Amino acid sequence: MSGWVDRILKEFTADLSRLWIAADPDDVLLDERVLSGLRERGFELLPYDDSVAFRAEYEERYRTAWDHDQDAPSKALVLHLRGSSTGDLPWDYLSQARQVSVSLANLFPKLSYSVVRQLGPDQHEALFDAHAKHASQAMGESSTKEFILTHIYKISPHLIARPEDLWRELLRLHYRDAALPAVLAEHVAGVLSEITALKPLPLRQLFESKPALLRTVQDAWYRYLSSHGVTGTRIGEPSPAELQLRVEIPFEHPDVRVWIDSMFLDGLLHPLSVQGMPTSIPEWAKVGVVQDPLALRTLVAEGIKAIQQAMPDTESSYRDWINTARKFGEVLGRYHGLDATRAEGLKASMAELQRATDEQLIAWSSKHYADLPSLPIVKGPVMVHHIPRYLARQRTEGSGRVALLVFDGLAIDQWVLVRECLGRRAPNYGFDESACFAWMPTLTSVSRQAIFSGLKPREFTETIETTASESAHWSRFWQDQGLKPNEIFYRKGLKRNDQLEELESSIGSATKVAGIVVDTVDEIVHGAVLGKRGIATQIEHWCDSGFVDRLIALLLAKGFDVYLTADHGNVEAIGQGRPKQGVAAEMRGERVRTYRNEAIAAESEAACPGSHRINVAGLPVNYQALFAGGRSAFMLQGEHAVVHGGVSVEELMVPFVRVIHEKKNER
Repeated sequence: MSGWVDRILKEFTADLSRLWIAADPDDVLLDERVLSGLRERGFELLPYDDSVAFRAEYEERYRTAWDHDQDAPSKALVLHLRGSSTGDLPWDYLSQARQVSVSLANLFPKLSYSVVRQLGPDQHEALFDAHAKHASQAMGESSTKEFILTHIYKISPHLIARPEDLWRELLRLHYRDAALPAVLAEHVAGVLSEITALKPLPLRQLFESKPALLRTVQDAWYRYLSSHGVTGTRIGEPSPAELQLRVEIPFEHPDVRVWIDSMFLDGLLHPLSVQGMPTSIPEWAKVGVVQDPLALRTLVAEGIKAIQQAMPDTESSYRDWINTARKFGEVLGRYHGLDATRAEGLKASMAELQRATDEQLIAWSSKHYADLPSLPIVKGPVMVHHIPRYLARQRTEGSGRVALLVFDGLAIDQWVLVRECLGRRAPNYGFDESACFAWMPTLTSVSRQAIFSGLKPREFTETIETTASESAHWSRFWQDQGLKPNEIFYRKGLKRNDQLEELESSIGSATKVAGIVVDTVDEIVHGAVLGKRGIATQIEHWCDSGFVDRLIALLLAKGFDVYLTADHGNVEAIGQGRPKQGVAAEMRGERVRTYRNEAIAAESEAACPGSHRINVAGLPVNYQALFAGGRSAFMLQGEHAVVHGGVSVEELMVPFVRVIHEKKNER
C-alpha cells in the first residue's frame, strides 16, 4: 500500500462503527486505490447523491441485517458525502454514524488548494510523495503550479525554447495520457507565449487536450509526407478547424521521431494509405505509411507485440485497461482488414494476445470491478451507467442539445471500422475517442438499460431481463435533471436510411436531449456465419450506405452535441456444450447463464468445467451470473459463433466517442 493510500485509510477502522459518514468535498475517497483499500478493510462506500436511493439500499441490505445480528454485504458502510457540511443529513444517520472528514486542503497544507483541487485523482499519489519530500514551505498559486509541473509532469516551461523542445514535451505528455489540467496548461502557455517561434500556436489547447494534439499532429504528418511526394488516402482525423495556421512539426528531430513511431504502433495516429513509395521518403517515416498488405501486416504484428509487452496486471489502474482496450481495438480492426493469407499468418499471435488479455482482465475484474461504479466522471464516464450523468454535466457547462447514439453490440474494433469509413465519407468529422466499461454480464437488457437509466442494475431489478422500460428510464433521469417531458426524446430500432426522414421530423425544436438506439451491428453479429472478419466486411458495407454519416449530420444540423457508445461488444467463441441441470437458468446467453439462487449457480459452475463467477457488486442479490471460460460458449460442442455476455476486452470495454464537426479549412 502506498503512503498516500495509507494516510487516508488510517481514518477508517471497521470495528469502530458499522455506519460511517465521510465528508469528502474533493472526492479523495473515490480514488480507485483508496476504494480498493477500503474494501479490503471491510468497508463499502455508497454515494449520497440520491437520498431516497441511499435510504432504500441502506435499509434493505444493511440495517435489516444488523438489526437481526446477521452478516451484511460488508462489515461497515460509508455514506459518502460530496461536500463538507453534514447538517442536512437525517438524524438517525448522524446519531449512529462515526464521522470523518477528508480534503485536499488538509492533505496538502503547503500547496495552494485552488490549484491542487484541479488535478485528477491519478496525480494525487505522486503529489503526496513530492509534497512530503520537497515542499519545505507554504507556496502561493504560481509556486504551486511550478512545483506540480516539475515534480509530477516533469516539465519546466522555462527550459522550452525551440519547436523541437515543445513537441517533444507535448508528445511525451499525451502518449502517457497525462494532459495538463486547465490551470497548468494556461500557466505553461503564458510562459511559452513569450517565445516568438511558439507564440502563434494554440499552446493551452495543445497541452490540455489530447484529441486536439492528435488532430494537429495528424494533419501535420500528412503535409510532411506530401512534402516528400507521398500522396494517398487519408485515414483518420481531418484538419483541425480551430487552428488558424498550418502547424509545422519537426518530425525528423530524434526527440520527436521516437514518439511519433510509438503513436503509430499504438493506433493513436493513423497511417496514410498509398500506392507506390517514393524513394525520397526517409526509412523511419514508413511507419506512418501503409503501402501494401505486407506493410499493414507488419503494423499489426508490431501492435500485437507492443500490447503483450505492456499488458496490465491485477494492480493496474482502470485507465491502463481503457488504454489497452483502445490499442487492442486498433490492432484487431487492422487485423480484420488483412487479406485471408496474411491474417492466417498472424492468427496464432492474435489468439495468444486474446487469451492473455482475457485472463488478466478477469483476474483484475475479480479484484477491482466492484470499485468502478463509484469512480468520479470528471474526465469521462468510467462505466456505461455514468454516461447520462456525464452528459448532464456537459449540459451544465454549456452544451445546449445533447444526442446519445447507442450502437447495440458495437465492439471497439468495430468502432475503428466505422470511424475510418466516416473519415472517407465525412472528412469534416473529428472524434474525441475514449472507452468505458460495460456492465457484467455483457447483455443488452443489463448494460443498455444501465446506459439509459443512469442506474446500477441493482436499482432496476424488476426490469433487468427486458429493455421495454428504457424510454421511461431515460425520461425519468432527465426529468430529475429539471427537463420537461417534451424536451426528452428516445427512439430505438433505427437501422436504415429510409427511417432518417421520419426521425428528423420526430425531433422537435423543444428537444434538448435525444437517446437513439442503432440496432444494425447487433443484428449483423447475431446473423454472422463467417466470424468477425465477415462482420467487419458487413459493417463496412453498411457504413458505405451512408446511414451513419447521414444520422450524425442530421443531429449536428439540429444543433446537437453528438456522443456515440455501445452497451457491449462481441467475440468469436466455440461451443463447450450446454449445462445439464435440473433447474433452468433465468437467462440463457451464449456466454453467460444467470440464476436466482446461489446454490443452483454453484451447482451449475461445478457442472461446467472452465466456467467461472465474479462477484459483481451492483447486480441484484438474487441475480447470479455464471460465465463461460476463455473464448468458449454455452452452445453445442464445437459450434462456432460471434456472441457476447462474457468477460473479455472485446465484450466488456466499449467505445465512448464525441463527434466534432469541423468546418473545412482552406488555409
